[in-house]
Amino acid sequence: MQTKNLITVNEFCVNHNIEISFINSLLQNGLIEITTIKEIGFIDVSQLKHLEKIVHFYFELDINLEGIETITHLLQRLNSLQDKIISLKNRLRFYEINE
Repeated sequence: MQTKNLITVNEFCVNHNIEISFINSLLQNGLIEITTIKEIGFIDVSQLKHLEKIVHFYFELDINLEGIETITHLLQRLNSLQDKIISLKNRLRFYEINE
């Protein structure tokens, strides 16, 4: 498997000055996904923004993992609702143009 779009968990932890156990806690709570190749954990680059947001919540805002789970869930619902609004606006615009 290619590791082109992957960063090692260890490298992420060193760069952000956090413990690997924190990443393991996030994994256990289902907040992130880790790909394991030859017993080395990797984080997909597409998850970095989300993971950095979680690190910010936990270490800088002092929000516990349960709070982060709640915030993440609410942000996903918000994004879903915003997508739905855009879709509905587009459908409405289609009918307004065809009148």
